[in-house]
Amino acid sequence: MPHRLGRLLRPGRHALLAAAAAAALVVGPLALAAPATATTATATASATALARPNFQTPLACGETWNANTRTNHNPQNSVDFQRSGALGRATLASASGTVTTVRDLGGTSYGRYIVIDHGDGWTSLYAHLASFNVSVGQRVTVGQRIGSVGSTGGSTGPHLHYEQRSGGSAVRVIVNGLAIRYFGNTTVTSSNGCGGGGEATGTVRTAGPALTVRAQPTTASAAVGSRANGSTVTIQCQVRGQSVTGTYGTSDLWDYIGSGYIADAYVYTGSDGQVAPTC
Repeated sequence: MPHRLGRLLRPGRHALLAAAAAAALVVGPLALAAPATATTATATASATALARPNFQTPLACGETWNANTRTNHNPQNSVDFQRSGALGRATLASASGTVTTVRDLGGTSYGRYIVIDHGDGWTSLYAHLASFNVSVGQRVTVGQRIGSVGSTGGSTGPHLHYEQRSGGSAVRVIVNGLAIRYFGNTTVTSSNGCGGGGEATGTVRTAGPALTVRAQPTTASAAVGSRANGSTVTIQCQVRGQSVTGTYGTSDLWDYIGSGYIADAYVYTGSDGQVAPTC
């Protein structure tokens, strides 16, 4: 059975899930030790003179976080985003670009981390993640979910370790046009993904039949349209609903595509998990 990155196929399908699958088709203060390759540097005039992306807070729209900086951080210009209930919250791309690194260092350093290349020598790094939602080479847009906040690697509690780099060196972070305070704490409310941002793209993959678009995230809901096998869809947001077994295993995730919902188990997104904001 085909699978997406990270897809764990679940054994033991029940007849009820099989029926649902058929109905989905038209059948009719936190420690961090950076890797030896990480560069600690102070922002310089030459770095900031480059075409700096309009970086946004790498966390969900409307969420308020404490951005912590300190002199003994490694790299010194990195930021730890902290708040109560941080574990599992969405980590978003802070600017559009191409994913160059998706790596798990285990119980050391960054743990699970992602690097995105934004062009002109600019990259961003997201570390201590609990999970990944992207793969190397994937193009992502600002506000797109790339993973979830965790406490992997050399971390003593759930938070997001974040860096902005120019020419390979970590520079002082600016998000939403706000310069983060060095050194201390800055309260930041994210506007990333607000106003319709954070959409994702998927491809319908069935055994041949078209995929039914439903009014609600359940196969019992009214059919409001269909999408042909192989067609590209824009996923505006996602929600949990009825479990369906399809091309990519069993999932209760449904994709809202504007006209209604389609079962994510039949949609290739490059990820096993959620890739768009929650509806």
